[in-house]
Amino acid sequence: MRGQMMDVQLTLDVIARRAEQLFPNVAVVGRRPDRSIHRTTYGEMMRRARHLAAGLESLGLSRGDRVATLAWNSVQHAEAYFAVPCGGFVCHTLNLRLHPDELAWIATNAGDRAIIVDDVLLPLLQQFRDRTPIEHVIVINTSGGALPPGAMDFEDVIARGSARPYEFPALAESAAAAMCYTSGTTGKPKGVVYSHRSQVLHCFGECMSSALGMREGDCALAIVPLFHANAWGFPYACAMLGLRQVLPGPHLDAASLLELITGERVTIVAGVPTVMNGILAGLEANPGTYDLSAWQMATVGGSAVPQHMIKAFRERHQVDVVQGWGMTETSPLASISRLPHGFVATGPDDEDAYRARQGRPVPFMEIRARNEETGLIAWDGVAMGELEVRGPWVVGEYYHADDGAERFTPDGWFRTGDIVSIHADGSIQIRDRSKDVIKTGGEWVSSVALENAIMGHPAVAEAAVIGVPEPKWMERPIAVVVCKPGKTVTHEEIVEHLRPHFAKWWMPDATEFIDAIPKSGAGKFLKNVLRERFAARLMT
Repeated sequence: MRGQMMDVQLTLDVIARRAEQLFPNVAVVGRRPDRSIHRTTYGEMMRRARHLAAGLESLGLSRGDRVATLAWNSVQHAEAYFAVPCGGFVCHTLNLRLHPDELAWIATNAGDRAIIVDDVLLPLLQQFRDRTPIEHVIVINTSGGALPPGAMDFEDVIARGSARPYEFPALAESAAAAMCYTSGTTGKPKGVVYSHRSQVLHCFGECMSSALGMREGDCALAIVPLFHANAWGFPYACAMLGLRQVLPGPHLDAASLLELITGERVTIVAGVPTVMNGILAGLEANPGTYDLSAWQMATVGGSAVPQHMIKAFRERHQVDVVQGWGMTETSPLASISRLPHGFVATGPDDEDAYRARQGRPVPFMEIRARNEETGLIAWDGVAMGELEVRGPWVVGEYYHADDGAERFTPDGWFRTGDIVSIHADGSIQIRDRSKDVIKTGGEWVSSVALENAIMGHPAVAEAAVIGVPEPKWMERPIAVVVCKPGKTVTHEEIVEHLRPHFAKWWMPDATEFIDAIPKSGAGKFLKNVLRERFAARLMT
């Protein structure tokens, strides 16, 4: 017996129409490269998105063709987030922080036919465009300058599309909507293709009260780049619920972000730990300068959130830090760290320690973990293994990849590469990446746990812990530390700071002090670079 409900497809155009019909006057605000403010509304944004889709079609693009973006967080980029997939094309966000050679490979592997690019990023595009199949260059020309030969102005493409009536076509929910590529730190980047169905279901999961808990009347500042990890789903979640959106453009320094938080009365901020750490430092350096009375929550992800950051935001600025975990392959939200009902703190820092976990899986996301010695691990908060996940917005296979099959188990789970413990209540605690876990004398040491503890030292701005070769134990941890301006700390002081919390054999054998820790385009520490740099540190 079949159910008798309507077979309505889960497609993004439904969210676009909802925003247009229910929230036509809700503001969408963007900061341009010249720092001026661009204000529009959902009604105007969706009208322009429809015209942009029609304009792309008039260029000869067909269903399923890939339209790349190379742009900062702007109103026009958000318009493309709707226009491209709702028009039947595939929105492929290119990470502008990658090397031109990587961008050339990715755009070619994806088969991009068109690209929407910020005028300030044209020099980057010119370094790789000739090595790609890109036919059409569409420029978000905020400066009004001359365009390269053959390029089109974003506004002209919209004008082309406005010449005739146009409605978004009827699409299958299984149709591709967007693409992102993984960072490629351990091989070639791998393409992840999101369907309309996966995008819509991810949006539902993100909007639940037990997840981000956003609601109409909130104002969200998406510091997370629109070119990274599906923008954490924020363009769609905000539009579906009618939130005011603030898009910071290329200005991601603490002062610029705090100016927006204050001026736009932001209630929710989304960003990676490195950016949030910068905001925290900006607040500490300028006490009383910023009005944070509207700011309620920061959702932070991309790497483990240090407990000291959670505590500092809560105690000193009355902002709740809600940690999310996920990856490009999970669209990205997979788990969220909120205090469970009935949580009872037995110590002064218990609440912050719980929030520093990666949380429990959001509904319809299933988890388990296994290691080579015991198989599936117990949910006891102690046993460690590689996290595996499955769900309706988890990748099932990579796009045009010659490798990657080993990331999927025979029974259909995705192997994340994260080494975790799972507590009895189902909350995940990441101990390390499988490629970063330190194995010394047959025992595992969590670099993440040591890093978070070291960054709790008052003199430390950032810290990475890596394993390097060592004659007796094969591998031992060392710390790589960036001090706060005007502060100093010694290796011995770092060890004393750690001693009350970790076993003796966990202690770093050395500490290297550097000016800056190398980071990926997503703001994650490039530990492979550090391991290469300090490979001989303990061999003499």
